Amino acid sequence: MSAVPLKTIDQSRPQQERVVTVLGATGSIGDSTMDLLRRGRDRYRVAAVTANSNVDALAKLAREFEVEYAAIADPTRFDDLKAALSGTGIACGAGEVAVIEAAARPSDWVMAAVSGAAGLKPALAAVDRGATVALANKECLVCAGEIFMQRALAAGAQVLPADSEHNALFQALSSGNREELTRVIITASGGPFRTWSVEQIEQATLEQALKHPNWSMGQKITIDSASMMNKGLEVIEAAHLFALSPDEIDVLVHPQSIIHGMVEFSDRSVVAQLGAPDMRTPIAHCLGWPDRIPGPAARLDLAAIGQLTFEVPDLKRFPGLRLAFEALRTGGGAPTVYNAANEIAVAAFVDRKIKFGMIARLVEATIETAVSNGSAKAPTTADDALAIDHNARNIAATLLPQIAAKAS
Repeated sequence: MSAVPLKTIDQSRPQQERVVTVLGATGSIGDSTMDLLRRGRDRYRVAAVTANSNVDALAKLAREFEVEYAAIADPTRFDDLKAALSGTGIACGAGEVAVIEAAARPSDWVMAAVSGAAGLKPALAAVDRGATVALANKECLVCAGEIFMQRALAAGAQVLPADSEHNALFQALSSGNREELTRVIITASGGPFRTWSVEQIEQATLEQALKHPNWSMGQKITIDSASMMNKGLEVIEAAHLFALSPDEIDVLVHPQSIIHGMVEFSDRSVVAQLGAPDMRTPIAHCLGWPDRIPGPAARLDLAAIGQLTFEVPDLKRFPGLRLAFEALRTGGGAPTVYNAANEIAVAAFVDRKIKFGMIARLVEATIETAVSNGSAKAPTTADDALAIDHNARNIAATLLPQIAAKAS
């Protein structure tokens, strides 16, 4: 009996240099990406990098990787960036236009890791020129998923999911055809409040919300994980990324964070992707795709872990996940409102203006208001999506004092 054939890499094929742009190079995803690029200097050349406001870190990376262009999103920091890059010959810019320029510059592969709705236009600039875009910004698809994927298709761009759950689904989906798919299962760690009561979650402090049991991430995404709003964003993202209906998406709480995603096919086979909780693994998969490159994450030792457990998410304790499915079913601009209101709510929580339990209540009230007043209609352009986002933020800000007062 012959062995099952595996794909082999033609070793005689010359290894072509891949030119890379990293949007959001100084954030947590950016750090992991730059670490992988640092390890693969023989294969990758970094053309451009951007950051939000951290001039020192951006300039350091620009110098280290000898990039052609660096952009800082904060328009007030241009002089600082220019001074930090003096004598290097590296071109630089500041503000939204400069970040979009970085994305539009020639490169083969773009890491889109600018957080929030601010990442939409830069990611679209990369998509519109047909680049391979590793998408770590959930908001691009949550705010304007249909627009984003349509433009990617029109330009011949390849969108690769860089976050762990969607990358896991992307890998598992290769085991069958779309017609054979019955559902996808996104796993969730459950965050720091997985076993807490409703009353305890309601009163949770910022410090407690930031103590994630498995992942080291930025402040916003860590808080979203604690509320499971992050999982809600992932549900909406998966619907657009893989053309799924809400009924084809399930969520399972998996505290060990070893299985990152599963796909069930019509014969009831379930294919899962496993790995140690390290963001460098899904990023490496995107960076090397369609091949695989060596990754620095720890080797998975299932015997040492001992057991993998699963729980159905409690939508009463974590209403943010329920709201995501409701927004997805409502359609139109409701998912955009969901994301915008959550950003306002998280910022208010960080500023200690509201209690943790108020985050979901503010999001729900904002969605209800936007839908009832007609400001959550389906966007047809990126500017439409950003206008819905802006309006939702205004609604959330207006409702914030009322929500906060109810808790006092």
